[in-house]
Amino acid sequence: MSKLTIRNTLSNKTEAFAPIDPGHVRMYVCGPTVYDLPHVGNARPAVVFDVLFRLLRHLYPKVTYARNITDIDDKINNRAREMGVSIRRLTDETLKNYQNTMACLGLLPPTHEPRATDHIPDMTDIIQKLIEKDHAYLAENHVLFRVSSDPLYGKLSNRNTDEMIAGARVEVAPFKESPLDFVLWKPSVGDDPGFDSPWGYGRPGWHIECSAMSAKYLSDAFDIHGGGQDLIFPHHENEIAQSRCASGKSCMAKYWVHNGMLLVDGKKMSKSLGNIVTVSSALKKYSGNVLKYFILSTHYSKTLDWTDSGLAQAQAAFDRLTNAADGLDSLHDDQELDHNDPIMLALCEDLNTSKALMLMVGLAKQIGQSGDPKENPGLIQRLSAAMHLLGFTIGAKRAGQVTEGQLKEINGLISERIKARAQKQFQKSDELRDVLKERFCVTVKDNPNGTTSWSFEYPPFLE
Repeated sequence: MSKLTIRNTLSNKTEAFAPIDPGHVRMYVCGPTVYDLPHVGNARPAVVFDVLFRLLRHLYPKVTYARNITDIDDKINNRAREMGVSIRRLTDETLKNYQNTMACLGLLPPTHEPRATDHIPDMTDIIQKLIEKDHAYLAENHVLFRVSSDPLYGKLSNRNTDEMIAGARVEVAPFKESPLDFVLWKPSVGDDPGFDSPWGYGRPGWHIECSAMSAKYLSDAFDIHGGGQDLIFPHHENEIAQSRCASGKSCMAKYWVHNGMLLVDGKKMSKSLGNIVTVSSALKKYSGNVLKYFILSTHYSKTLDWTDSGLAQAQAAFDRLTNAADGLDSLHDDQELDHNDPIMLALCEDLNTSKALMLMVGLAKQIGQSGDPKENPGLIQRLSAAMHLLGFTIGAKRAGQVTEGQLKEINGLISERIKARAQKQFQKSDELRDVLKERFCVTVKDNPNGTTSWSFEYPPFLE
C-alpha cells in the first residue's frame, strides 16, 4: 500500500508522513491578500496544495483544509484609496474574483476559508497570552513580539541573526528592543481601518492573523502548514514563534511544506518589468486543465518557469490524455485509483506530480496503441481515476466549450438543484452549486422565484 513521504522544511529532510491523528489530517495554507487580480504565481500554491488535499482525502478518512484570506493590509488600504472605493468593496470583489479563478482551474474549495477581519478577537486573545507570558511588550502604542524570548527562533529558516535582520527588511523603530522584534498590533490612524483592543484602536500585524486562524480551525498543533518559499522568512518563522510561545506546545505544525518560486521567461514577475501574468489572461489562451497540467509538470519544490513553449507542450500532453479517454463524458467521484498503482505511488513520493503525469501520458499512449479504446476499459478506468484524483476534467480545450455529454450532465445537475431548492433542501442545493462550479466553471444565478440562468464563469477584471 502506498505510503506518503513529504519534504519537511523544518527538518530539511524528506520524511514519512505520520499525522498527529490518523483519523483526521489537518492542513493550513497561506492564502491571498485580496487587493488585486490573482497572477500565475498565486495560482501555483493553490494548485499544489489542492492536489495534496485530494491525495490526503484518498489516503485518510477525514481531512480538514483551511486557507486564509488576508483582507486587512497596507496594500489593501492603498489600493482602495487609489480606486476611490471602500476597503470592503475592494476585498469582496477581489475575493470573489480569486474564488472564481481557482474554480476555473478545477480546484476544490478549502474546508474553511476564513477572513482575517472576522477573527480579530482570536488574534487579541493570543496577543494577550504573549504579553502575560512576557513574550510580547507594549511600546509607542504598538505590541511587539520579543524574539529574544524564543530560543528556537530561526530554526525553520536556518538563518543566523545577521541574515534574519537583513531578510526581514525591518523597519527602523527606536522603540523596539531588538531589530528582529515584530509587530503583533499597531495603531490605526486617519482613515485606516481599525478595531478596539486593550491596547487602543488599531489593527493586527500580518503574522498573527495566520496563527489565530489556524488555531481556530485546526487547533494549536496540526499536521501540515503550506505556502510559497518566499514565506519561510519572516512570515512562517514568526508564526511558529508566536504560536508556540502562546500555546506552550512544542510545535505549531509538524510538517512545513513550501512550493518553489515561479518565473516568467526566466525573470521574476514584477510591475517594473511589465511581465505579470494574471490567471484571467492566461485562461483566455488555455483551459484551466492545461494551466494546471503545466504547473504540475514541474515538481512543486523546484522553480517553475512560465514560458509559451512550456504551455504549448502542456497543451499537447493534455490533449493526449483527453483523446485517450475520448469515450468518457465526464469524471465521476466513484472512480478511485488503486493504492498500489504506479501513478499513486509517484504522487506519494513527495507529491511527485511530474512523474505521475509522465506515467499518465504513457498510459494514454498505451491506450492509443491498443486499438479500440472501448475494448480496454481497465486502462481507461486507470487514466480516468488518475485524472479525477488530480482534479482534471474531461472536456474541450477552452473553458466554456463542452461536449454533449457534459452539457447533459450540467443540465441534470441544475435540474436536481432546482428540485432541491423547491423542497427546501438548501444544504444539498449548495453542494450541487459547488459541484457545478468545481467541475465545469458554471455559475448558477438565483432569485426569490428560483433559478433564473447559468453561465460559464470567466474571472471578471476589477475596473
